[in-house]
Parts: sequence; C-alpha cells; structure tokens
Amino acid sequence: MSYKIIGKYIKDLKFNIPNPKAFFLLSKNISNYKISIDIKSAQVKQNIIEVLTSLSLNPTKDGFETIDTKIIFSTIIELDKENTKKDEMEKIILIEVPTKIYSELRKIFVFMFENSGFKDVRISETVDFEQLYKMRKVQ
Repeated sequence: MSYKIIGKYIKDLKFNIPNPKAFFLLSKNISNYKISIDIKSAQVKQNIIEVLTSLSLNPTKDGFETIDTKIIFSTIIELDKENTKKDEMEKIILIEVPTKIYSELRKIFVFMFENSGFKDVRISETVDFEQLYKMRKVQ
C-alpha cells in the first residue's frame, strides 16, 4: 500500500505562559513536564485522509503553575488504491506519516520554546512510532 503526502500545515498552535511566575517555574522545573504525542485521523473524501499529529508539554506533577502548549500538525495524504486493509491503513497513519513529518513538527515546537526564552528544552530528535504502535496494540 502506498500513499503520497498532498499537503501539510499547522492546524492549531497553543503557547500560553499565563504569568511571570509560570515562566520562571518552568525554566527551573522543566523536568516536571513530559512530551505527549497523539495521532488522530479523519477521512476527508475517497482515498484522502487527514492525519493529525499533536505534541504537547504536560506536567508530571500537580500543584504548580502550568503552561499550556500544544501543536497539532495536519498531514493530508492520498492513498493509491481504494480497498486498503485496516492494518495497512493503521500502519500508514500511526507509523509512516508521523515518522515522515516528526522532524518538521519538532522543529516548530522547539522554535516556539527557544524564542520564548527556554533554551534548555529537550525534545527527542527521533520517536520510534513503530514501537509506539506495537505498545498500543498490546494494550
């Protein structure tokens, strides 16, 4: 099964630091946050699918000022044939497309942090989407 990317864009971008206290706490306690990745899809029309890959920074603990950051990146793909098996489709949506666009998505997310004064944000340069897919299948 093959496909081609026919479009991609930032669908939604949130980067809200509510106050100076949150800014300074985040600078000091960046290790209290973790990166979350989510992938969703929707059929646009016959053989056309929108794959939504999102990155967000979420607190690992409660009880401190939080920031609201999230980027949703839309990738529109066209499938080469109509009768695609469900498992082939899942692999395209959950492994292949995110793997192709992740570096671009990461670059945008890191750019937002760096230009907001956070130089020490560490976001993995690679993500093993195949491993995430396998873990999801086990659950």
